Amino acid sequence: MLFHYNNNDYYFKMKITFRTDTGIPLPLGNTITPQGINFALFSRNATAVSLVLALSEEAMDTSEIKLDPKRNKTGDIWHILLRNPPPGLRYGYSIDGVHAPQESGHAYDPERVLLDPYAKQIISPAWGKERTCLGSFPCCLPGPEPYDWEGDRPLNIPLKDTIIYELHVRGFTRHASSMVTAPGTFKGLREKTGYLKQLGITAVELMPVTEFNENEPIFTNPFTGEHLKNFWGYSPLSFFAPKSGYSSDLQAPLNEFRDMVKALHRAGIEVILDIVYNHTAEGGSDGPTTSFRGIDNTIYYLLDPWTRDYLNYSGCGNTCNCNQPIVRNLILDALHWWVMEMHVDGFRFDLASILGRDSQGQVLANPPVVEMIAEDPILADTKIIAEAWDAAGLYQVGSFSPHPRWAEWNGRFRDDIRGFCCGREGLVPAVATRIAGSSDLYQANGRSPANSINFITSHDGFTLADLVSFNEKHNLDNGEHNRDGDNNNNSWNSGIEGPTANKAILRLRSRRQRTMATILLLSQGVPMLVAGDEFGRSQLGNNNAWCQDNPISWLDWSLAKKNRYLRRFFQKLIALRKAHPIFRREDFFPHSTESHADEHGLQITWQGLTPGSQDWSPGCRTLAFLLSGESLTPTDDDFFVMLNMHPYTPAVFTLPLAPRNRHWVRLIDTGKSGPRDFVDPDRANTVKCGQKASVANMGCVVLQSQP
Repeated sequence: MLFHYNNNDYYFKMKITFRTDTGIPLPLGNTITPQGINFALFSRNATAVSLVLALSEEAMDTSEIKLDPKRNKTGDIWHILLRNPPPGLRYGYSIDGVHAPQESGHAYDPERVLLDPYAKQIISPAWGKERTCLGSFPCCLPGPEPYDWEGDRPLNIPLKDTIIYELHVRGFTRHASSMVTAPGTFKGLREKTGYLKQLGITAVELMPVTEFNENEPIFTNPFTGEHLKNFWGYSPLSFFAPKSGYSSDLQAPLNEFRDMVKALHRAGIEVILDIVYNHTAEGGSDGPTTSFRGIDNTIYYLLDPWTRDYLNYSGCGNTCNCNQPIVRNLILDALHWWVMEMHVDGFRFDLASILGRDSQGQVLANPPVVEMIAEDPILADTKIIAEAWDAAGLYQVGSFSPHPRWAEWNGRFRDDIRGFCCGREGLVPAVATRIAGSSDLYQANGRSPANSINFITSHDGFTLADLVSFNEKHNLDNGEHNRDGDNNNNSWNSGIEGPTANKAILRLRSRRQRTMATILLLSQGVPMLVAGDEFGRSQLGNNNAWCQDNPISWLDWSLAKKNRYLRRFFQKLIALRKAHPIFRREDFFPHSTESHADEHGLQITWQGLTPGSQDWSPGCRTLAFLLSGESLTPTDDDFFVMLNMHPYTPAVFTLPLAPRNRHWVRLIDTGKSGPRDFVDPDRANTVKCGQKASVANMGCVVLQSQP
């Protein structure tokens, strides 16, 4: 390290003088003040801390300012004020202490330059370029600078009215067919705002956007030799800093992210972040030391009390000690920053069940961090969504938290609807429960249908098109001999595995996609779509494309034109849901705690093939239900939905009387091809009560009442 010391003045070899003062312990991270920049870092077990400074990566000159534990330490927090910071300053920390990972659990190494956990911006190269500075050179930036939000405020769309669209920032526009000026970036996503508004969704859920190292995987594609990437980004280097590689301007990722949020808000679209607090990019004992491990390993991670090995409930080598007070505060501070400074509207917590474990990995009855997030006043209007399981087998769908603010990815909705739409028997009662809002999971402790985030597909698994085209996963391109990815996909290839020119098979696949979309959008709860499902995107049977930074994961926008009728169908469904509150109830149907709701109920009535007759038998693969709009204030239209999941044969339903002396019109029929599959009510054919209606195999018919 190149520096000289004299009376609190520090010099680069380039003769730049740094004047310092004691500084203050809070807030943590770096804070720009009228006096200079204050740096504050928690490290309870360190014996020595140095602030490492650099002016540019090209010069590679660094200055190391050793903090005096008598002057620059308050409790467990080390701090210093830099009075005359030059522009372009980068910083990091060198920390010394005991290095005995298998004994005390401490893993200090003063030769490493560590990231500040509270850094809001981390310098990184363009996507895919080598990251040479991690662990060896300061790459945290002070700031950020003020930003003009131009009056932007949270949209606060009620959860019951929300329609979520999950997407990957890079994959969404990286393909040349996206026709944006900055493919694969926040700016590129902003350029697609018009498309998203036209589709009708109300929120985008962005897969991880905090800094990660996309070059960390060791696998190669066995067919092409291509070095695979960590494309998804579930491996955070930071809980704060937006990924520079997702910015068209590497020097301004924060402002480009903010520009994107502002544009989406103007279009009436909220921004939800998929955040990873269950583990970090440091992995297990053989992983890189970039931040937390070198700052205070025993504080930030769950360690076996005897062997000091990392407890691995995340499946990624380490597990964050989320209910340790210091880590708890870090998580809350990060959430506050994203809401206050970046105007984010909500969060989806990856492997959220880890938030419920104590320092020994045991499941807590009332986890402090889970309650703190729900009760935090800054987050009071923020959507909070749990992926209510972890990689160690803890599955808490329906029981993650009794707090009414916590919504959950409803994995049971996914599994039951997928199985039903594969033609499997014995699922009709479960499917009725899922359509009605999953009261078995959320009603007993006073929650609502909106606590259920309903989905059939997500980033993890088959796309909707692949769900109807493949029986088995096809992950050989991932370089792990097809061992990775879930083997239980609840899929059916419709008769032929993979791509085909068989027109009958293609018609069946199209019908099945539209039928599943109808179930998803017309069920009680909050629907979540995956980007590209609305125009038939395929990953060629890869159900774990986490490492595929190529057309397997990139959206081919030419499909939006090729499959325009499928896209139209999704648009119409979304518009239908938004227009009719009967699909967006705030409470459960009366008497719906069991899947076979009261046949005399006025709000929802289930039937088999004939009115007044329900069929919950194991061999049944048909289901129909009538929703009464009269039960709402103000009143809505009535809808009668018929589902036939026989793989090969149509089913004939007898129609019930339309309530209030109205008549039925045939709104949706997935047995027909587009655009005849979805007809506007004023152009739809009238269907007489008591008449019989044929529903195609794997099809769906929806009737709407009209005066």
